[in-house]
Amino acid sequence: MNYREDEDKFRDLLNQEYEWPARYTYKFIVPVAQATAVSALFDSAADISSRQSRGGKYTSLTIHALVQDADEVIAIYQAAAVIPGIISL
Repeated sequence: MNYREDEDKFRDLLNQEYEWPARYTYKFIVPVAQATAVSALFDSAADISSRQSRGGKYTSLTIHALVQDADEVIAIYQAAAVIPGIISL
């Protein structure tokens, strides 16, 4: 399976599970220095909560955002993928 097929399957799953627009939850783990870059992907209406790891090197971010469709969900994941050290959950 290639990247495009995976993206299409994910889009189909999102469209089965959600009625758009919808509130979608993103979860990321990033090095502390990259937390601001992740937050910048979302507008001011997004509800962002964070928690630092015990060692203080990483931050986990949970973001609840209103998105218009599956393509917007995927676009945010694609934008986040270029942030160094990010893990998308």
